Amino acid sequence: MAASCSLVCCGEERDSDKAVIVRFSNGSVKNADTLHFTMYKNADENNPRKKSRRMLVAESDRLSYVGTNFGAGSLKCNNLCQYYVGVLNRQTMQMEVHNVDSLIEAFGTNKQKRALSSRRLNQVGSDTLHQAVAKAANTVIDQKGLEALQQEVAETESQGDLAIHLPPCNADADRPENVYLYDDLLSPVELNALEQAGSKMAALTTEELQKMRDDGGCLCVVKILENMPTVDETRDKISRNAFYLSLLLKMARQKSITRKFGQEEGCPRIIQSKLLRTFTVETFNNGRVQNMVSSSMRAKLAGYSLALLLHVGHMTADLTLLHRDLGISEARMTEVAKSMGLTLIKPARGKSNEDGLRDEHRHASLVLPLVKYDQFMERRKRKKMH
Repeated sequence: MAASCSLVCCGEERDSDKAVIVRFSNGSVKNADTLHFTMYKNADENNPRKKSRRMLVAESDRLSYVGTNFGAGSLKCNNLCQYYVGVLNRQTMQMEVHNVDSLIEAFGTNKQKRALSSRRLNQVGSDTLHQAVAKAANTVIDQKGLEALQQEVAETESQGDLAIHLPPCNADADRPENVYLYDDLLSPVELNALEQAGSKMAALTTEELQKMRDDGGCLCVVKILENMPTVDETRDKISRNAFYLSLLLKMARQKSITRKFGQEEGCPRIIQSKLLRTFTVETFNNGRVQNMVSSSMRAKLAGYSLALLLHVGHMTADLTLLHRDLGISEARMTEVAKSMGLTLIKPARGKSNEDGLRDEHRHASLVLPLVKYDQFMERRKRKKMH
């Protein structure tokens, strides 16, 4: 006979009454008494999107397990729920609680029963896989050591976080221009919308270009405009790219973006919406939603600007000019270029141009196959040198 229980109303529920259920992926703890649990909640109680966020940290002498109800892994929270149906007997005023699976077995359709059977089989396979992965994780920890493993994980997560914000990449492409497709940067519809703005950009005089150079922040754009071809069709497309690049560079130097962004420059509404949707994050401040340019969004702007420069510059871009225009460090710009698999070209020592001036700029080229950099080994070398 199944175990019975009674339901008791506890009155008005408070935050301190709520129980927290957390599942740590591949967590294998031999002695739960040695774990130290800490619960964190978001301090922004006025933000409806953040006030319910929670984080639970379980620390052991080997690893720290972290569970959250937000972010990429939050969808797994649904697997922690069990659904029941309560049937109230009005004569005895007692309620019988039935598992939803039991009801499907008794009253479900054939399709529901097949789905239930499949889910149970998958659960068995998942448990077996969980045990195997947990055993493998313990072996890796014992062999590599905790400190070295944590450092590798940090490196991998850093690269993974940056890769999320890079343009879509087709590493198996047969041609360099197909690795980062131009249509993923600007669709045909968006490119057509830039016709008028691109025409104004192409018509800039030498004095206006010099003013842009003196003002700073758009040296990449000035270089593109100064070296544009005279052919109308090619010139027209490059001028539109130059205008769009100028907007990306302008965004990277600001902390927040309003709905009026780009209006003075003649930015079409479709481009403005694309920029807000793609390169900002929404935050709740003083009772209203704001579009902020976070550090991760600046990295995304750097990646998309670099990809656009590659298409304009025959798969070669000036990293020195770009990192200055974006307002980010050279190291961060180099990290983005490496994450995109580009070949770095350092300035040649002792060589000068026809005017006797040395080119100290660092460039990056897209050459197939893409370069795979070992970030973990490079950081170890830098530490050794210091």
